[in-house]
Amino acid sequence: MTYKLNVAGISRDLVLCPIGENLNIGAFILFGDVELTERCAEELYNRAPEHDVMITAESKGIPLIHAMCRLSGKNRYVLARKSVKLYMHDVVSCETQSITTSAKQTLYINGDDAEFMKGKRVLIVDDVISTGGSLESLENLVRQSGGEIVAKMTILAEGEAAERDDIIFLEKLPLFDGEGNAI
Repeated sequence: MTYKLNVAGISRDLVLCPIGENLNIGAFILFGDVELTERCAEELYNRAPEHDVMITAESKGIPLIHAMCRLSGKNRYVLARKSVKLYMHDVVSCETQSITTSAKQTLYINGDDAEFMKGKRVLIVDDVISTGGSLESLENLVRQSGGEIVAKMTILAEGEAAERDDIIFLEKLPLFDGEGNAI
């Protein structure tokens, strides 16, 4: 089963993936799709308020934030990692639960990145916002670092996230029942 998505002037067929007995989500994958990534980055960046730095969570937001950062002319963005890497020190962390991940996760940023965001206007970027778990963790990381969140942006707002008035998004993505019907 698939769902035809139209976003940023591009059409893609998303494979529907079961996440429960009677619930499916459309698999929106930017990895490897340069055209889709670049067009969505341009559309989002054109809607972005003034900001000093951008942050996203590992991993599907990486190509999007990279393209948006390139458009901004800035040479650095912050990446919240899913595990602590050897090079990281003075780590800032926050636990999260995402609709696409079965277990709770923790997101981590390096102390240098936390210091970099301190006192700056921060734009939170993600590919899809659904339950808002990852978004909430990113917000907490920015606040712990002393940054000021100026906007939360995503390509797709999935399910109830499309009703939120605190995120900027390009298109709605419905959830689907076990038969593949939008709900």
